Amino acid sequence: MSKTGIFFASAMGNTETAAMDIKNEFGSDDVDIIHVTDAEKSTVERYDYLIIGGSTWGAGEVQDDMDDFFDVLDEVDLKGKKVALFGLGDQEAYPFAFANSLGELYDKMVEKGAKIVGGGWPTEGYKFDSSKAVRDGKFVGLVLDVDVQPEKTGERIKKWVKTLKKEFK
Repeated sequence: MSKTGIFFASAMGNTETAAMDIKNEFGSDDVDIIHVTDAEKSTVERYDYLIIGGSTWGAGEVQDDMDDFFDVLDEVDLKGKKVALFGLGDQEAYPFAFANSLGELYDKMVEKGAKIVGGGWPTEGYKFDSSKAVRDGKFVGLVLDVDVQPEKTGERIKKWVKTLKKEFK
């Protein structure tokens, strides 16, 4: 398997836990976890495959560390590189902006020419009013709600990683 880097932004620890769970589900030493504050252009470039995740803050904003990571991504050529995305949100507290930052991350990756994999995640099973992360009726990546649906997190990660293992070839 080629080298995979999981880049995450986490202030409260939930996204870091999700990143670790994703790595564990891969079950491979060829998967590294990097907090985005520790990432530079060369760090991103060393990986064949990227998994990038963050949480949505407040009324739909990108978490500050992820916002800063966007500046690093501006320096990286992602044309054709396979990138999978995951995002955390709270569908009860913020049903009007559920997992919005995932949509912003998706837009950044598309702008940079990345080939998005692991998208087309179903919106069924979530209850929200709107989300920037929905395109053509599906989420652009894995969406987790550890506040409202923590019992579904493990199964969602397992299913998503199974898909990624096929798409990261």
